[in-house]
Amino acid sequence: MAQIAFVQYSKPKLIESMTKQVAHPMVKFQRKVASLVESKVIKPNDSIWKLALLYGDEWSYWKGELSEFGFAMQDPVSEVLMVEAWDES
Repeated sequence: MAQIAFVQYSKPKLIESMTKQVAHPMVKFQRKVASLVESKVIKPNDSIWKLALLYGDEWSYWKGELSEFGFAMQDPVSEVLMVEAWDES
C-alpha cells in the first residue's frame, strides 16, 4: 500500500511571502547601471548625464528620481552605485 505524505500548511510563510516588499524602482535602476558598468558600456567615473543617451525617452523620469535623491547630473555614476538603501523618508 502506498504511503501518503501530507504537506503541512504554513500560514506564517504564506503571509511572509505575500508581504515581502517590492524592490524600490531605484534599486532596479542601480542594478541596470551596475550591469552597464560591468559590461563596460559606461565607466564608473562617467557623469550621470551620460545615462541619458542610453535611457532615451525614459530619462526624464530617472533624472527626476536622481534629483530627488540629491544627485547632480555631473556626479559620477559610481555615486549611484554606492547607495546602500533608497529610503524616501
